Amino acid sequence: MKTTLVAAGAALATLLLAGPASAHVTINPNEAAGGGYGKFTFRVPTESDTASTTKLQIVFPAKPAFGSVSVKPHPGWTAKVAKNGQSIASVTWTPDAKADAITPGEFDEFDISLGPLPDSGTVDFKALQTYSDGSVVRWIEIPKAGQAEPEHPAPVLTLTAASDADAAPSSAVSAAPADSSDEGGSDDSGGSTTGPWILSILGVVLGAGALVNSQRRSKMSR
Repeated sequence: MKTTLVAAGAALATLLLAGPASAHVTINPNEAAGGGYGKFTFRVPTESDTASTTKLQIVFPAKPAFGSVSVKPHPGWTAKVAKNGQSIASVTWTPDAKADAITPGEFDEFDISLGPLPDSGTVDFKALQTYSDGSVVRWIEIPKAGQAEPEHPAPVLTLTAASDADAAPSSAVSAAPADSSDEGGSDDSGGSTTGPWILSILGVVLGAGALVNSQRRSKMSR
């Protein structure tokens, strides 16, 4: 029994120690429909036990190039957008004060609106995370299919193209009213609307007649 408890405690300690080390800078969502614009969030955990995160720089790829980025204001942090000609080169966030830095055991999120997005494929961003002790963690390694995740993976956005099947149902639904209109003509439309009106008028007439008969019977009984 003691041996089992010791082994379980060791396994738990291993998991707890491995948890923070596996955290890295990510983009959320990491999948999106190609074309147009999208809103994305970079999530930044502080892995150090003694230093705080004091800067985040997201480096944009040269291909595909992005011509527009909007940064959502983040309280306590200032964002600067750098361009390479007409293309976005990078976005860098820095805290306005020491107290605004991301302390050990915490994480923060930074939002952007980005576009136009490629129709499909993947977009690899490189993230540089600077700590208060001067160290820099470079999240720049590109994950490869079929291989283990690298030690410092870069945030990767996967884009999917819209399929023809997605558009088919909407076109079929919009075509249905036009087809029924052409086949039925004005007779079908008139029959469907006048029928309820006739029934309503008959109901009113019958109700009024019943009320008159009721009043007559009441007078006669008196």
